[in-house]
Amino acid sequence: MAERAVTMEKLVALCKARGIIFPGSEIYGGMGNTWDYGPVGVEIKNNIKRAWWKRFVQESENSYGVDAAILMNSRVWEASGHTTSFSDPKMDCKKCKTRHRADNLIEAHSKGKVNPDLMSDAEMEAYIAEHHVCCPNCGNFDWTPIRTFNLMFETSRGVTDESQNKIYLRPETAQGEFVNFLNVQRTTRAKVPFGIAQIGKAFRNEITPGNFIFRTIEFEQMEHQWFCKEGTDGEYYEEYKRRAFAFLTDLGFSPEHLRFHDHDKLAHYAKAACDIQYLYPMGWSELNGIHNRTDYDLTRHQQYSGKSLLYVDPTDNSRYIPYVIEYSIGADRLMLAVLCEAYDEETLEGGETRNVLRFHPAIAAYKAAILPLQKSLAPQARAIWETLKKQFSVTYDEAGSIGKRYRRQDEIGTPYCITVDFDTLENGTVTVRERDSMAQIRISADALSGYLADHCVF
Repeated sequence: MAERAVTMEKLVALCKARGIIFPGSEIYGGMGNTWDYGPVGVEIKNNIKRAWWKRFVQESENSYGVDAAILMNSRVWEASGHTTSFSDPKMDCKKCKTRHRADNLIEAHSKGKVNPDLMSDAEMEAYIAEHHVCCPNCGNFDWTPIRTFNLMFETSRGVTDESQNKIYLRPETAQGEFVNFLNVQRTTRAKVPFGIAQIGKAFRNEITPGNFIFRTIEFEQMEHQWFCKEGTDGEYYEEYKRRAFAFLTDLGFSPEHLRFHDHDKLAHYAKAACDIQYLYPMGWSELNGIHNRTDYDLTRHQQYSGKSLLYVDPTDNSRYIPYVIEYSIGADRLMLAVLCEAYDEETLEGGETRNVLRFHPAIAAYKAAILPLQKSLAPQARAIWETLKKQFSVTYDEAGSIGKRYRRQDEIGTPYCITVDFDTLENGTVTVRERDSMAQIRISADALSGYLADHCVF
């Protein structure tokens, strides 16, 4: 496999310099592992979400979207098991008072060769002791025993202390799809099999190992739950593995940077589970998951709510709780993978290095940049910009030499630069420069809308 130019340090620096991603609360010294999306980054992330929604809802037969509330009845999390079993094994360094996940310590020390998911707390403690795994912060070996900490953020509801009730920020979006199963089925008249999708924020009070936006305490999930009849679940599980992989390669991912990884230890609700891993700069790590959740979730919500969640099959009047195939992918984690996959450094004639983000055009923040060759041509260039921006996300830039403006657009991944020059005044044509090859063609300014529509679709 060819050596890649991207490193996390280069990516973080580029993202800050070009308005893609900023450190959270930076003027106050920041807040651990929180990040803000800048003017360019928010457009890229929104385009990623649009592409996912288009593929798995708009183009998917019998799939429907919801946007469930972040705050839910606390009984939801009792039914799902989060209040009792959603925790991390953590150890404190007695010297520097920092807290670390025991499984992360083992993974880092073994360079991924040891899977702590297969270990009990006692076995993890024994491994750390045997291999003298030291604190990554201060280098000392002085640990407390492992303790488990629930990952959910608690808050309270009520206007006075006496009336407050404990509630939680949701740690996943999936439960909003499960509790609305019958609402969606009834209002859409959907027949099993059918899907419910959602894009939304989730929150986990966990220790994060850095690595930019790979794992954060506040993140956005894109999830699709496919409700099907028992006996067909295996077929749909394999189908969603194929669809999830195809979505990534269609976005421009190299297949050699992706791999399936079956879970060594299944969650209590799962019949089968696997990840698609991506080769990030820090190594192979989970990008998305596909899970056969059986009928666990709907059965638990039926039990805890006291409301029937049985589906009545109109073909034979049978009544049953559907099985669920879940496809879950983090929008932020996918954003990081898209940035890593797109990043490139190209040596040009004369030795100059060009930094470029080779996004799929549909993902780029701007589909085109309108550039007047000289400022005297600004009226004609701005007229083109005003026309195109009604249909596309486009930008305008007249500052600096044309070469510097090309480089700025390369660094944020703009697929096309449209240069307005003196020939434009004479014959109405413009120069269109393609980002990846830097090839240039001349077309009529009137044809730009159709050109971008043809070349920027997903």
